[in-house]
Amino acid sequence: MVEQRIAEPERTADAARVDDLVASLDRDGYALVEDAWDHTTVAHARDELRTVVETTPYGRDDFEGRKTRRVYALFAKTRAMDPAAIHPVVLGVLDRILGTYQLSAPTGIDIGPGERAQPLHPDDAIYPIARPHAELVVNIMWPLEDFTEENGATCVVPGSHRWVEQLPGPDTPTRAIPMPAGAALIYLGSLWHGGGANRSDRPRLGVVLHYAAGWLRPAENHVLVVPPEVVRTLPVRLQELLGYNIQPPFIGYVDGRHPRKLLA
Repeated sequence: MVEQRIAEPERTADAARVDDLVASLDRDGYALVEDAWDHTTVAHARDELRTVVETTPYGRDDFEGRKTRRVYALFAKTRAMDPAAIHPVVLGVLDRILGTYQLSAPTGIDIGPGERAQPLHPDDAIYPIARPHAELVVNIMWPLEDFTEENGATCVVPGSHRWVEQLPGPDTPTRAIPMPAGAALIYLGSLWHGGGANRSDRPRLGVVLHYAAGWLRPAENHVLVVPPEVVRTLPVRLQELLGYNIQPPFIGYVDGRHPRKLLA
């Protein structure tokens, strides 16, 4: 009698891609997603954000960048980044690393010509939790035009997500991550990084989407920023990421109910 075996379910290409990205994040603290979205979507987002940037003031200090414009309240000002926020591969990575999560500090970043390199920092430093700790924050940088070493590509310190007490010094080696529009750079909130200096004659526009663990307070209060009548029109997953969700078992409820019921 021939033994019958139950075939194992076939893994999808996206699942294998998530595996590779998570492995890179564990090893280096960052990973590049090539061809994350199509050129038409990128061009639409770039045109939308350029319009918003025109009325955005320059930064207030060296960290924000005195020749850099930062678009806060992003999801109140444009719908162009909605597909990026719920990109299936990105969410697959976030599911693996953070479990339950929300958008924290999504920001459009337009680095102007002559801007200096941003000071190195880890994005999870806003939370007063001693290292080492489980990952609290994961970021995705979406370039809306090609990022190069000359125009201010994001710089990282590979492996620094494993540092406990070590701090970067003036001689700490960094690595610029050039990438074309349409790619995406995922990096851990524990990784030391910063925006690069823009030595070109044109601004460099990108959007960073910060996600934080669901039990943390997000850096920006999206429930106040994005009007409920706008949130009602969005995909359910994006509604959840903007704060209309709970961290199990019940952190974030409203009058004893799931906050998304307020949108009904």
